[in-house]
Amino acid sequence: MQQFRADLHVHTLLSPCGDLEMSPANIVEAAALRNIKILGIADHNTTKHGPLIKKLADKKGIFTLCGAEVTTKEETHCLAFFENNEILGVFQQYLEAHLPDIKNDPKYFGHQVVIDEDEMIVEEVEKLLISGLNQSLNQVEKKVHELNGLFIPAHIDRHKYSLISQLGFVPPDINADALEISKFTNKEEMVKKFPYLKDFSFIRSSDAHYPNQIGSSTTIFEMEVVSFEEIRRALKEGRIVISD
Repeated sequence: MQQFRADLHVHTLLSPCGDLEMSPANIVEAAALRNIKILGIADHNTTKHGPLIKKLADKKGIFTLCGAEVTTKEETHCLAFFENNEILGVFQQYLEAHLPDIKNDPKYFGHQVVIDEDEMIVEEVEKLLISGLNQSLNQVEKKVHELNGLFIPAHIDRHKYSLISQLGFVPPDINADALEISKFTNKEEMVKKFPYLKDFSFIRSSDAHYPNQIGSSTTIFEMEVVSFEEIRRALKEGRIVISD
């Protein structure tokens, strides 16, 4: 088995809270410098920068998981990743259909821009991307899995926008491919608090909003080769190690 260092929670400048230095090119360059072999792009409630980052990352030998960090009706954050651009486009339509029509205020929240390979702005998203969808946690999970995607509740231990902060606990029957924790805890501590989570796979990611945060917390995947399905199997079989 080979080992592949992964950071599966990275925002771009499209997220209103993402630094303007988080351009696709800068993200890929920072990931390459920090020996990231699997990169997860997860802007708030949008997938629009994933395909360009995948194109740039392929040239560096970095495998890209394209998706979004979805905010559910309960205001829990969940990572969702998909195998190809066609499915990604279907999920983007789902996000746009269920995101409330609340306008972004760039002066307060920050700009929400899509850029091209030449770093020219091609679109400014008007709806506030950090709003919660009108879809529940269970509805989002079902849609992700209907599209054969990966569903990973984000930073479940955090005091804001997590399963624990919003629900008070991790639902024992949650149909998750893995659970993400922050750098402030580990699997042992989580299982001590919630023993029923012992059979879940855990990952840790940077939740990077600035270039210097990329790769600050990572997960090692043990696989023969990198592919979407191999990542799914590695999560299911526990062939992962939290490294930072």
